[in-house]
Amino acid sequence: MTNQAPERCDILIRNGTVVDGTGGPSRRADVAVTDDRIVAVGDLARTKGGREIDAVGLVVAPGFIDVHTHDDYVLLSKPEMTPKLSQGVTTVVVGNCGVSVAPLKTPGRPPPPLDLLAGEGHWRFDSFAKYLDALDKDAPAINGVAMVGHSTLRVGAMDRMDRAASATEIRVMRAMLEEALDAGAIGLSTGLAYKVAINAPTDEVIELCKGLLAAHGALYATHMRNEGEKIIESMDEAFAIGRAASAPVVLSHHKVAGAPNFGRSRETLPHLDAARAKQPVGVDVYPYPASSTVLSADMIPRSKKILVAWSKAMPQMSGRDLKEVAAELGCSQEEAVERLLPAGGIYFAMDEEDVRRIMAHKDIMIGSDGLPNDEHPHPRLWGTFPRVLGHYSRELGLFSLEEAVRRMTSLSANRFGLKDRGTVRVGAFADLVLFDPKTVLDRATFDKPMQAAAGISTVLVNGRVTWQDGKATGARAGRALRRKSLDQPMA
Repeated sequence: MTNQAPERCDILIRNGTVVDGTGGPSRRADVAVTDDRIVAVGDLARTKGGREIDAVGLVVAPGFIDVHTHDDYVLLSKPEMTPKLSQGVTTVVVGNCGVSVAPLKTPGRPPPPLDLLAGEGHWRFDSFAKYLDALDKDAPAINGVAMVGHSTLRVGAMDRMDRAASATEIRVMRAMLEEALDAGAIGLSTGLAYKVAINAPTDEVIELCKGLLAAHGALYATHMRNEGEKIIESMDEAFAIGRAASAPVVLSHHKVAGAPNFGRSRETLPHLDAARAKQPVGVDVYPYPASSTVLSADMIPRSKKILVAWSKAMPQMSGRDLKEVAAELGCSQEEAVERLLPAGGIYFAMDEEDVRRIMAHKDIMIGSDGLPNDEHPHPRLWGTFPRVLGHYSRELGLFSLEEAVRRMTSLSANRFGLKDRGTVRVGAFADLVLFDPKTVLDRATFDKPMQAAAGISTVLVNGRVTWQDGKATGARAGRALRRKSLDQPMA
């Protein structure tokens, strides 16, 4: 496809500043879209658009790719995807941290952390193909690309999680993994820090994915076994699994947690560089010094503060400080956790300097790790990408605007093999975001986490305007992106 100016197009974006996602310099250009593709970029004064958008004063960038989400089920249950669409996200990667909504069919509530995705009555996909077919049938507003979770496979194949899988159980899991990869899953993820998987030895994971991932051009992503004192050993375990599986590795939400480990990003980042010289390794990070997952008493001594994100037993405690909850209940924080379970927590257990150092490191992708079902979610669910653009790029100068966009678009597309996405160029899918570089900023806070960002003007998904003037248009143009249809190697 050439860049000749067409006489007509479906949508013409005029007078914008194109930041194309490659990291190259911005430039003044018009962008023409026909059907679901970009058909021209440049001076298109003679082109007529069926619909024309004036982007004067706005940046025109590729739609942001959220590489670390837990949006598996909300793509179906809340297909408008407002928390993501409102911040310019056009594609989400689901199935992270060893947890995927398929393949698992059960009427009850699965064990943590699977219950972060959905509760009783929602685990209805006994094959990965059925999950992806459901996304085809009832399209969400944004694109979804999915991994299969190791913990989900364990729950489906084993009667107890407090041990290693047997050879027979590994064969069952391999069959489920192969079905998922054949259906279009882009890889396997693990969450080896969680109780449901912590007893899985390295060899179990290697035996599960050896041969299968490479044969399908798939990757291995991991919430590592330890992000504190044993972080280097956990990184080495991830690298070893990747080598044994002949698969690219992605380290999820890279951090160093707990006060004794503050500053150790000075150690982990060179260790990452050494590994990347020998094998393909990607890393994602979210731009906050607090994490969020299932509520656990183990995190009390490691955290400066803990907020209750949700509680099945005491929903009225959502959003409250755990210390205040314990005082109100007249018990210790540890006992309060037991009384709140099942529940989720937000943990202030990281150092801001480590967050900045990791974010500033070359080739670090951005992922929100948001939990969309929490009553009082971490603000990253609504604010991650505008926070990178507004706070870390514009206000702190941690990196240029062009570099910020690259880390949220083409870098992510290349790592996950998303063909023709992540750049503004002729022939690419018309996943686009228009934003004001002077005002774009997150407005979600830990006190009020469910607030749309400032400065996001317009979002297009596959050539259709899905967000404009601060609200969704109702267009449901998202697609389930299957590995076999992407036909692009992962970086």
